[in-house]
Amino acid sequence: MNMDKIWLTTEHPAIVFENNTVGRLKKDVWGASEKEINLILKEYEIPSDPELGKPGSYIQTTVRKKVVENRRKNDVVFIPVGSTERHGEHAPSGQDTLQVTQILEGVRRYTEKKGRPINLVYPPLNYGGHPYHHIGMPGNVIMPEHVIRETLIYVMLGLWNDGFRKQVIVNNHGDLWQLESALHEFMYRYQLPGIFQVLDWHRAVREFFIPIGEKNSMETNFIHAAEAETSLALLLFPKGMIDLSLAVDAKGKSYLPEGHFDLSVEPFRRPHRWSEGEGQSAIELRATPHGSVGKPSLARADKAKRPVAAILKYLTLVNDQILETFPSGEVPPVEEVTLRSAQEMEAYLKEPGSEGWKSVYSLPRMGI
Repeated sequence: MNMDKIWLTTEHPAIVFENNTVGRLKKDVWGASEKEINLILKEYEIPSDPELGKPGSYIQTTVRKKVVENRRKNDVVFIPVGSTERHGEHAPSGQDTLQVTQILEGVRRYTEKKGRPINLVYPPLNYGGHPYHHIGMPGNVIMPEHVIRETLIYVMLGLWNDGFRKQVIVNNHGDLWQLESALHEFMYRYQLPGIFQVLDWHRAVREFFIPIGEKNSMETNFIHAAEAETSLALLLFPKGMIDLSLAVDAKGKSYLPEGHFDLSVEPFRRPHRWSEGEGQSAIELRATPHGSVGKPSLARADKAKRPVAAILKYLTLVNDQILETFPSGEVPPVEEVTLRSAQEMEAYLKEPGSEGWKSVYSLPRMGI
């Protein structure tokens, strides 16, 4: 078999991309010049001031008539997920929420220029679930798993009822397993046709966070509140939200030899994801009480440009390919993705508020 037909190699043996639309897109960004990267960021107007209170940026800040007009062009909704969590002495506890909303706002601006803007909702999870080793850290607001799961399920249900039946949950926090649980419980409980995805955005473009020893690349692997996240904040956040003079470099305390548990974006392909165990290392409150588990002092805004360019292009591709496959108002075949019948779902799949439409809240649940 000719492996060149499957993999696209780079000058770094550890970095390869699949030979498909996703892999080719990422390889193009990988090989882009600094000037080309800056042009990508300019297209998405990165950096820009946060738009959480700007009219027309989020479903909740857009007049209803315009929400419906936008949905008829593009019924994909992106759901940003963040947290309130300590990110060192030098950064705000809203770091996760601000990162993901700044990125998605860039995608919205870009797709608006193309005539069919993505739809954004205010983050339903400003307070996230946390792995056990975050327990006790001042600045962390830790929500129980059932609260995370049920909140997201009912956000998804309300959006589906409003005609947003293609939903991409973009995660910027360490509670991925809880979001996956919510997505699958939503499907078991309601069995509604649509496109539903959870995306851990850092892992989606992990290649761009791996140290490769080149100008403006990361010098350390992605880990909580360290070089990578601080670089992202320096690029994306308003001036004054990061104070590098307060950065404290630190290292977690592990008891077992290295090689078993991977780091945040899984750069080493180790047997365990970082979240698949506890007890093998000290909790953060004891080992890294300042809140950073790495070297934020190494951060520079330039180091974040290429990974941000990659995720902007990738999220745009996700949006475009969903709409190419299922244009606005269309969903996957009911009887192929659920146990419901097409006849049963006919009224519920009409445009909300149109003649003959029924609200999903009157549809009997099917859960197990």
